[in-house]
Amino acid sequence: MGEAWSWAREALLAGGLIATLIAVLVLMTGSWPPMVVIESGSMMHEDEGNVGAIDPGDLVLVMSDDRKNIITYAEGIEVGGPYEGYENHGMPGDVIIYRKNGGTMTPVIHRALLRAVVDETSTPERGAEDPCVGNEGSWDPISIDTDGQAGTCVLTWRVPGTNVTNATSISLELDYACNNGQKLTVSNWDPGHAGYLTSGDNVATNGCNVDQYAAVGDTTHTWRGLTDENGEAVGAVRDDWLVGVAGGEIPWVGAIKLGLSDNSDFVPGSTWTKLVVTAFILLAIPAIWERVANRTLETAPEVAQALAEEE
Repeated sequence: MGEAWSWAREALLAGGLIATLIAVLVLMTGSWPPMVVIESGSMMHEDEGNVGAIDPGDLVLVMSDDRKNIITYAEGIEVGGPYEGYENHGMPGDVIIYRKNGGTMTPVIHRALLRAVVDETSTPERGAEDPCVGNEGSWDPISIDTDGQAGTCVLTWRVPGTNVTNATSISLELDYACNNGQKLTVSNWDPGHAGYLTSGDNVATNGCNVDQYAAVGDTTHTWRGLTDENGEAVGAVRDDWLVGVAGGEIPWVGAIKLGLSDNSDFVPGSTWTKLVVTAFILLAIPAIWERVANRTLETAPEVAQALAEEE
């Protein structure tokens, strides 16, 4: 009975510690789940992965976007701008987690390169099948119009961190290196609604092949961007599609989950080695600590005196 109670007590203690840890993470991040496992290599900076970037098998905290002012790549590289030099996970700008067109597929975790912001607007014809038919604007169902209601007809755009302002469409060259040696060029992009242009950091598979492929002047080659569960091209990431912002990472630990799934091929070989070494060190620490503590106690004058008195 005593041994069974001892096991039950240890199990309850372990469960309580895990529950406490989860509760702390939820309170800290403001989101549920508070972390996600990275399942693809779209954010890798090196083939074998590196701490600081987001690699397959990493655990990444999901910070609520309500608690974090999202800074884009364009703002992070703006010379003299308020966010110049800002970096997150190895590159300028924040990494966001979003659902493609607000759908039900697995969320995407990619970097926010720039944000299309509504500049000049026109009040729509409320209740009409095409609310913007009379003013040639783009229908944005989220942004607030001058009449105080959600939904407006966008006439012009601006892009924070760049010189694009009051533009009917967005055209710019971003100092963002492509794998062909050129820079990312956005050409005559009408986002349709306010939102982020995003891409993975992996220059070999993503990079200038942005998620919203229409932004680079290509409306035919869907392989250059992402599509949702209905086969529709992913649009500029709206605020209501956001799951959160990528916070700190815990490297390698999530590889255990991937190893039990169909995504194990994405995990770099070095990750398994690092995971095994880390596990060995963590398991060895208690044993080493116990030996050091016992040795310290054995050599303590008080202990030696007590043993002498017993003899």
